[in-house]
Amino acid sequence: MIDLINKWKQGLERTRKATFGRLAAMLGVSEIDTDTWEDLEALLLQADLGVETSQQIIESLRQRVHQQGLTRTSELQQALKEELLKRLDEPPPINLEMHQPAVILIVGVNGSGKTTTIAKLAYWFKRQNKKVLLVAADTFRAAAVDQLQVWAERLDLPIVAGQPNADPGAVAYDGIQAALARKADVALVDTAGRLHTRYNLMEELKKVHRVVGKALPGAPHAVWLVLDATTGQNALQQARAFKDAVNVNGIILAKLDSSARGGMAFAIQRTLGIPILFVGLGEKPEDLEIFNPEAFVQGILEG
Repeated sequence: MIDLINKWKQGLERTRKATFGRLAAMLGVSEIDTDTWEDLEALLLQADLGVETSQQIIESLRQRVHQQGLTRTSELQQALKEELLKRLDEPPPINLEMHQPAVILIVGVNGSGKTTTIAKLAYWFKRQNKKVLLVAADTFRAAAVDQLQVWAERLDLPIVAGQPNADPGAVAYDGIQAALARKADVALVDTAGRLHTRYNLMEELKKVHRVVGKALPGAPHAVWLVLDATTGQNALQQARAFKDAVNVNGIILAKLDSSARGGMAFAIQRTLGIPILFVGLGEKPEDLEIFNPEAFVQGILEG
């Protein structure tokens, strides 16, 4: 458990140093005054919590100060930690045993880290003793197929891939048929990274979603959106578009270790109501962790 906490702290070092780490200096031994609230709100905004979430936290802390008679800024530290934790939900259990195969559609914009995240997910499921099949339905970017094939070889996993510029729906269909034939437990379907503002590409993603349902009634059983944590609040617009298009029901925060904007996790929960399932805390296959609110808050607040 200590190793896990240390991994979170190391992965969140940039967020902690850039924003939340300055709390220690700010919340010292001075008295709580107007400047305290202004400085704290500015820090929360810089950390990408969003205006609404930041204002709610400040208002809750003001009420605590009044009700509990707090006078020193140092007394705000524990109160802030509790307020942050209140705004993060524990992820639901990853329980897909009722489906065989469980088909998971992975979506996201270009450059979000989607293909690497799929490899990490495959490794995570493999460690759960699941038979995993990778489906490389990102046929518009040859490098994406090549990258996933390299990961498949490295992780010793089967993969179904189409030719460059092949119909992605057809590849997804063939992949699910292969998963059925091989009695796979999990089929991870990679889709072409696309800008959420491109109407025709989002319509194509809807088509892939429909084709997957034709290949296996009830599928996809989960649609997970990979968000690049370094993009901060901009990721929320992406998430809304994907949620509307293909009913996203889970978020994976990639590149959290490379971001100084870890506060976006709070904005995701507040604005979208979609659970954060996993976070990426490094480049290795094992650097994908189930989202842990306690470890996350501890990691951004404590050095």
